[in-house]
Parts: sequence; structure tokens; C-alpha cells
Amino acid sequence: MLILKWLLCAAALMLVGQIFRGVLVKNYGAALIASLVIGLLMTFVRPLLVLLTIPVTIVTLGLFILVINAFLFWLAGKFLGGFEVRGGCAAIGGAIVYSLLVMGIDHLITS
Repeated sequence: MLILKWLLCAAALMLVGQIFRGVLVKNYGAALIASLVIGLLMTFVRPLLVLLTIPVTIVTLGLFILVINAFLFWLAGKFLGGFEVRGGCAAIGGAIVYSLLVMGIDHLITS
């Protein structure tokens, strides 16, 4: 199931690249690697960032979590050659759409 989820998340990332001009995905291989890196960042780095930014998150009523997700989405693009995120709007929009697609994939696989 984990491999199926990984393949579907890579396909979702390709779709995000088609929706947003600022999100560039070179090919499916790059999408596979990028989805793995994004997943690792969201699993290991995101909880630490959320913990460190609790006051800002409370003041913004949780909306700062979107900034954290966008930052990690953009950061993954900085590490990889075949995946690039250009600009803040592309990072925020791409992170939102990718997160929604991954939530849908999770729902489909676990159902």
C-alpha cells in the first residue's frame, strides 16, 4: 500500500505542476523523488516548525500552518533538480492543492 500511495502522490504532484505555472516538474521520475522528499519534510521537519511557531499560529488562528506547508513545499524544490517552485503564490497554491490531493489519496487507500 505504501508504494501505491507513493506512486499516486507523485501523480498528484505532476497534476499540481500542470495547474500552477510556478511549479515545475520535469518528469515522473522527478515527481517520485520530490513526493518522497516532501513526505519526509512533512513528517520530520513540519512538527518541529509547528512547535516553534505556536504563538504565531495561535495569533493567526492556525493560518500560519499554510505558510509552513508552503515553505516546506518550496524547500523541497530547492533540494531537487527536476522539481522547482517559483514564487510564493505557487508555493502556497501548490502546497494547498497537493495537500488536498494527498488527503484524498489517503482516504481512498484507507477506505
